[in-house]
Amino acid sequence: MNSANQRLNNLKQSIEQATELAGRAAHSVTLLAVSKAQKINHIAELHAAGQTLFGENYLSEALPKIAALKDLNLEWHFIGPIQSNKTRDIASHFDWVQSLDRLKIAKRLNDQRPSSLPPLQVTLQVNLFSEETKSGTTEQALFELAKAVDAMPNLKLRGLMSIPPAQTECAKQKQQFEAIYTVFKQLQTTYPDIDTLSMGMSGDMNQAIASGSTMVRVGTALFGERPADWKKHINE
Repeated sequence: MNSANQRLNNLKQSIEQATELAGRAAHSVTLLAVSKAQKINHIAELHAAGQTLFGENYLSEALPKIAALKDLNLEWHFIGPIQSNKTRDIASHFDWVQSLDRLKIAKRLNDQRPSSLPPLQVTLQVNLFSEETKSGTTEQALFELAKAVDAMPNLKLRGLMSIPPAQTECAKQKQQFEAIYTVFKQLQTTYPDIDTLSMGMSGDMNQAIASGSTMVRVGTALFGERPADWKKHINE
């Protein structure tokens, strides 16, 4: 078994173990492979091992990968902050946007989604903890944004995404994830079809799953550490 197969199998086993410990149904948590700063051949190797969902943070890095791997059956998720001048390419080349956090961007994505493609699947990024360094709508603005997105014909509201503050204590991780889950359930009372709560990464995945996450975003555990100078090669 090659290293890509081994890493993927190990991670899937960890996800299923965490799911079982949480008393949740098997296969109820989806894995999104975060492929920023990773080489095209490494993404192809992971696809050959069975992974089909990949997340990218930077459009300039993502577009060449999407083009090079267009013959593979990959599902691409945009998970980074969205600038207005990037919406046309995001709307044209991605299947999902997980980082939608304001009405202006929602309108542009809806208007620029090609008619030949199905609706763009979106999760709303919420920032419950007032971190200035992270994107995300406030809890107060979330429900108005959801109402607007739900009315847009070229967008499909699927749920929430969140990146809580990093914590070393499990109790604090749990408290944060449960707060996000509570907001997700509140949103679900108005939009019962939403099914995606994207939270949890390599370092806090197990606690996120215990708190109700349906999708974890993992890079390092799948690909290994990114090169120390990887940001030098990114043109945002």
